[in-house]
Amino acid sequence: MADIPYDRREQLKQIQSGLLPDEQIIAVYDAIGTGTGFLGLTNRRVIVQDKSFVGKRLAITSIPYGKVSAVSVVSNKSMAGTFFSSGAIAIHVGTHTYEVEFRGDNKAHHVHNVILHYIS
Repeated sequence: MADIPYDRREQLKQIQSGLLPDEQIIAVYDAIGTGTGFLGLTNRRVIVQDKSFVGKRLAITSIPYGKVSAVSVVSNKSMAGTFFSSGAIAIHVGTHTYEVEFRGDNKAHHVHNVILHYIS
């Protein structure tokens, strides 16, 4: 557990409690902004906690890497100069897009690269 990057221990434990046989956690990062609670990466899937459901309900959504069609860096400004000038990414799955913003562009960079590795 010491070598797994994570922001909040309770989020890491939540991901650990739902692991499949032979599944390993790569990282668990807290998300900021409305809608998303956290994003977890394993060697088999992306796990997104979505808090945007009506009535203060939430969902934990597992997205197998094979279902991800693209991953994007999201920015509300010009990205001239650096590719990872933003702390937000978008994960495209079919017609749905999960947008997740992190505390720091290094976490977005890590998530982007892990997903790209598994979908390539």
